[in-house]
Amino acid sequence: MSVDLLLDQTRERFPHYNQAKVEILPLEKGGSDRRYYRVRFSGDYSLILVKYNLEKAENARFVGIANFLDGIGVNAPLIYFHDPDQGLIWMQDLGEEDLWQYREDSWPVRRRFYEATLEQVMVLHQTDISLGGSLGLQPAFDETLYRWEQNYCFDNFLRLVLRISESEVDALRNDRRFQDLAARLAAHPRVLIHRDFQSQNVILWDGEVYLIDFQGMRSGLAQYDLASILFDPYVALTGKERDLLLRYYFERNDQNLRFSEFERLFLECAIQRLMQALGAYGTIALIRGKPEFLRHIRPAIKNLIEVASLIGDFKFFAEFLDRLPEIPRSSNSSIGAS
Repeated sequence: MSVDLLLDQTRERFPHYNQAKVEILPLEKGGSDRRYYRVRFSGDYSLILVKYNLEKAENARFVGIANFLDGIGVNAPLIYFHDPDQGLIWMQDLGEEDLWQYREDSWPVRRRFYEATLEQVMVLHQTDISLGGSLGLQPAFDETLYRWEQNYCFDNFLRLVLRISESEVDALRNDRRFQDLAARLAAHPRVLIHRDFQSQNVILWDGEVYLIDFQGMRSGLAQYDLASILFDPYVALTGKERDLLLRYYFERNDQNLRFSEFERLFLECAIQRLMQALGAYGTIALIRGKPEFLRHIRPAIKNLIEVASLIGDFKFFAEFLDRLPEIPRSSNSSIGAS
């Protein structure tokens, strides 16, 4: 859809701005197939226009989930208008100041933002899971989905990016320890989770923290969201910082577990999440033609080695990762996630 047509659509939906000067600026937004635009009217007012792929059902869920989050008290962008036939969403412009941009700030500054971020996702985790029943969410995390994430890494990172031999990858794929991990995680009670809870999906606006890119929301483990934000490959948290934030969440939402149990589950979810991320980087870089995503592989592996080293059953995986061949590099400075 051309920019001129998007402009016409916007004027039609917001006729009170017909006399205003309107400009539409494309925005770069990670590895998604959605296209984002900032629509700026004369004066200081602006909004975000999203053009999404009608063939991907998760895109259409965004509006319902945004309204749901607002209803349960989680900060999310307000939806102004949705045209499901055209795959167009006009929503609140929260600016471009995300949590990632503070990665080099002092710990006291970052800690305040991270704690506010955990408070927001905690509201979602504590919400009655049945309330999301009408949203048409993606399938819940179960043993099959955990195994899919593992295979996503094996196929789209180890095989596609690093060209590891099929026999070596299959030996990992069939290792009982990965199968047991999937079964173990699937046995725990589920809550509603964001699913892509990382630093670029947390916006800071008007002194508040807002969550975005939540169309993948489903039921799963709270620790999966925590692993996503605390082992985020885009931000290097120290072990001490990570522990303080994990305990901050635990003290407010312990899920009737001892901290040692809670932490073990967190680390096991981190293995899953980082494997999923590595598979995503390979897919986006080599299949979707965005090689700049290769630059995120190295920090993701570093985090995965650290996590696997902390779990006795997976020290073999840490040793395997430590022996991997040189990771391809990209000179492109773009960043993003999927």
